[in-house]
Amino acid sequence: MAMQPAEIEALIKAALPDAEVTIEDLAGDGDHYAATVVSEAFRGKSRVQQHQLVYAALRGRMGGELHALALQTSAPG
Repeated sequence: MAMQPAEIEALIKAALPDAEVTIEDLAGDGDHYAATVVSEAFRGKSRVQQHQLVYAALRGRMGGELHALALQTSAPG
């Protein structure tokens, strides 16, 4: 079952409450998304660590309900 953009956003915001999240459906199939996530939690962390925080927020859905997620992460400013 495909995930809806609002569900992806809600999971990320539950883990990173201050996050500004933008989700784009890349293929119109509910399986391939791009996400831009801006959060103070990313400050001082490497890009890999930032992405790990987002993947952890998705609680194991990557590779299952959510096939592909292109991520852009950064701290504010």
